[in-house]
This record gives sequence, C-alpha cells and structure tokens, in this order.
Amino acid sequence: MTGEDLMVPNTETEQLRQQLLQAQRLSSVGALASSVAHEFNNILTTIINYAKLAIRADGNEGARTQALEKILKGSQRAATIINSMLGFARNNSTQRSMTDMAALVEEVLILAEKDLSKHRVQVEKKFLGRPQAPVIPGQLEQVLLNLIINARQAMPRGGRLKIEVRENARTNMVELRVADSGNGIPPDRLRLIFEPFYTTKEPDENGHGGTGLGLSVCRQIIEQHQGRIRVESVVGKGSTFTVKLPLKPE
Repeated sequence: MTGEDLMVPNTETEQLRQQLLQAQRLSSVGALASSVAHEFNNILTTIINYAKLAIRADGNEGARTQALEKILKGSQRAATIINSMLGFARNNSTQRSMTDMAALVEEVLILAEKDLSKHRVQVEKKFLGRPQAPVIPGQLEQVLLNLIINARQAMPRGGRLKIEVRENARTNMVELRVADSGNGIPPDRLRLIFEPFYTTKEPDENGHGGTGLGLSVCRQIIEQHQGRIRVESVVGKGSTFTVKLPLKPE
C-alpha cells in the first residue's frame, strides 16, 4: 500500500466530519427558525404600520420623521438578524483567528434572543474583560448555540440563563460558562451526555427529540482547539457547562 493510499481514509474521514459539522450547524439554525420567523413578522408589521403613518402625516414633518425613524430601526434590526443567520449557516472556515470571546457570545445571542424570550428565559451576561483566543469562530459559535438551545430546552416553563466569559490568568485559558436553572441531569446519565447518539431530550409537541450528536460534536470541536468542556448538574436546580480554551496558540 502506498503512502497516497494511506492518506485516503483520513481525507474521507475529514470530509465526513465537516459534513457532520455543517449538518449540526443547519440543525441549530432550524431549531430557531420558528422564533426568528415570528420576529420577522412583528418587524414587518411595525414597518407597514409606520409606513402608513408616514403617508398620512401630510404636512406634519415631526410625525413623518418619527415614523421614518421607526421604519429605519426595524429594517436595521431585520438586517442584523438575517446577517447573523446567514453568517452562521455559511461559516465553513477552518482557519483560526484571535477572537473576542465576549463579542462572539453577543453574536450568538442575536440568533437565540427571540427564541429565549418566547420561552420566558431571562438572560444574564457577565463579561469579566474581553479575552481573545485563537479559535475557528464559526465552530465556537456552533458550540455556544448548541449549549444555549440545550439550556432553553431544559427549562420548559422558563427560567434563568447565565452566560459568563472570563480569563483565568493562572491556567492561561479563557472560560465560558453557560448555566441554566432547569431540570438538571441525574448522576447516572451525566457521564453519558457527551457520548454519540445519547440524548436526554424527550420529544417536543411536534414529536422532535434530540439526535444525541449535539454535545458529542461540541466536545470534538473543543478538544480540537486543545480545550476542555465540563458539566456540573443538580437535579431540580440546573446545569452548568464550562468551556475552557487556551489564550495562546499551541
């Protein structure tokens, strides 16, 4: 067998891995599609109503200006959401770059904001500094979005989601924490949640449950960044996922 033959399985494995990442990315966007569509409907309704007001404000420049400002604000909000969704779905880059992790969290929350609000989840952000880390931004966005969606699903009656970003000077790592006040995970299931095809999610009202690939893919991404992902959970009180990433390239 030649050296070229030995390279083929690795190439095929990498292609399959990239396809899996893309499928997971699109699945995450799909989980938010209903809420995003609802918000777009609200924005369009606002734009239409204020456009009618602007037309009727004949001779009243103050009212016309106010209506046009509302239209502009709504349009800018719609553009921000669609650009975030398109950027997330299309971001297939495998190049690492020094990335502001707090800004990355903010970008992901733009996508998840309406979904969290719809399910009565309050978000608390705590950014201790603006640490930067050498990451593949699209892949880290995918990890964070998966963790946020999982947290929301763990709080079916609403709750509190805490997201924290901090730099640990002692370990020379950036730490991202995603904590929910949800149902928690029993100890006997906690050790299995990062295994492929294992899921704790029950089917929702549409019959959709978890694939069991989300957290497994998250762990793969973090480990390829020379980082670690850990979870702590108390039944009835919630779960906390902690992602640790090196602040400097390996």
